[in-house]
Amino acid sequence: MANTDHFVALSECHLMNEQSMGEIAYYPGFERWWQSVDGVMRAWAGRSLAGGGEMPPPRAHALIAHMDKFGVDVCFALRESMMDISGGATCMSTNAFILEEIAPYPDRLYLECNVGPILQRGIKHALWELEFLVKERNARLCKVYAPEDGPLNDSRMWPFYEKACELDIALTIHTGMSYVVPQPSKFTMPCLLDDVLLDFPDLKIIAYHMGWPNTEELIGLAGKHKNLYLSLSGIIGWFARAPYRGYHVIGEALQWVSDDRIVLGLDLPFDDMGKAVDYIRRLEMPEELQEKWGYAPITDETREKILGLNLAKLAGIDTTKRV
Repeated sequence: MANTDHFVALSECHLMNEQSMGEIAYYPGFERWWQSVDGVMRAWAGRSLAGGGEMPPPRAHALIAHMDKFGVDVCFALRESMMDISGGATCMSTNAFILEEIAPYPDRLYLECNVGPILQRGIKHALWELEFLVKERNARLCKVYAPEDGPLNDSRMWPFYEKACELDIALTIHTGMSYVVPQPSKFTMPCLLDDVLLDFPDLKIIAYHMGWPNTEELIGLAGKHKNLYLSLSGIIGWFARAPYRGYHVIGEALQWVSDDRIVLGLDLPFDDMGKAVDYIRRLEMPEELQEKWGYAPITDETREKILGLNLAKLAGIDTTKRV
């Protein structure tokens, strides 16, 4: 039976501005982008965008409603940029939009800012906005989405990583395949983080999506670098649909790092929140995998850390139950 008493925190909860989406929809790149989203939705959420079907509105009130329904205490709300769809003319949502959305829920929703595309807009602008949002608007995490920008180990990013260290804010970074067009996958391969963390050993990085399909490479890097954290964001939906895939990934990760270094995230439609959270609440390592693969049994302490304690510590928030 799932333990619903644990504190639960989810990063990468995307809120979208319907007006901005409408303004970007006439660009030819939008249709190509939307069609490519279908692939990852099929794997992670088991649904096809082409087939239609209702999804919760990507707004704060809907997020809160599903948090209450599924016993999730806090979420980190995030904008969606995708400026390359319009050739850099506009984006899907802004940090200001997110701040307005989360304002009515100060103890439940926190800002996970995104000041990119960092290299495309100019490093000085990104540095200013990051510092402003952390110091003046209480941003607790910062997303780096390199597929629309440039390689994670581009030397021009070094001042940004230095600023993140100075501000003591963890960076949430898309790793592995870029799932949508027109963005290349070469900018976010896990191996690029090696260069970054060799030069910035105190930089806290939360690597999203377990670096799929280069998951083992990311896990090995986490064994090497003490401040590299593994996030189940998005891919947790796939694990909920294909449990043994998750058992192997989590089991192997725990052979390389302690259970202090794995965190939970969403990056799914809000109505998939329950499946994602319950997968960890009920997580048990099958005895056959313990015997044949050497995976450790999953303790309640491990579940508690993955569900929310680890992420709360990185973001500097208290772990009082909200629901």
